[in-house]
Amino acid sequence: MTIKVGDKVPNVDVMLGTAEGPQKTNSIDVLGKGKVALFAVPGAFTPTCSARHLPGFVDKAGDLKAKGVDRIVCMAVNDAFVMKAWGEAQKAFGKVDMLADGNGDLTRAMGLELDAKGFGMGERSKRFAAVLENGVVKQLFVEAPGAFEVSSADYMLSKL
Repeated sequence: MTIKVGDKVPNVDVMLGTAEGPQKTNSIDVLGKGKVALFAVPGAFTPTCSARHLPGFVDKAGDLKAKGVDRIVCMAVNDAFVMKAWGEAQKAFGKVDMLADGNGDLTRAMGLELDAKGFGMGERSKRFAAVLENGVVKQLFVEAPGAFEVSSADYMLSKL
């Protein structure tokens, strides 16, 4: 079942890819406090994710924070080492937290998994964005397959 507005984020063990290296944590510690702008991508270093999705949130971090967002989190079904390297490459640190859902446990718990086996990528996350307040989904924007519209930083800003 897909998570919906009004639902609480599931509590699942995850990792953060930080400038200092992998940091074990859980989804509630990352997503459960304050106003969080969460966005998920099918994969780090993939074309749309690297050219538009993550850079949009890095570029608009100040605008999102000016609208009351306390934390911006990028999630992918990748390991924490990959998320760290991607965060470094995109100059995301200090603006966007890089959440590694390495086994896809959080993605599955939210019902937002994507079967990307046809592309040799296994099970990944659908492209989506959500506004969370104290761990509760207040807004959820899930992309149609192949689209990049409603999960962008600009779209989220227009809804805050």
